[in-house]
Amino acid sequence: MDIKAKIDELVAKIKSDDALQAEFKENPVKALEKLTGKDLPDDKIEAVIDGIKAKLAAGDAAEKLGGLFDKFKK
Repeated sequence: MDIKAKIDELVAKIKSDDALQAEFKENPVKALEKLTGKDLPDDKIEAVIDGIKAKLAAGDAAEKLGGLFDKFKK
């Protein structure tokens, strides 16, 4: 399994669903187990959670920067 591809897939699913985003923020392990349908070992799931959090944070930062640049265009 390509972990990076799986993380990208999970990030897309989480970003597209507000309820899932809230669940991931509150209990990431439960949210991922729900998404994957698997009970993953803690050491494995923590690495995936860290990857997802990093991608979500990067996406949020990019959106904020985009909005900042939009202000300067006017």
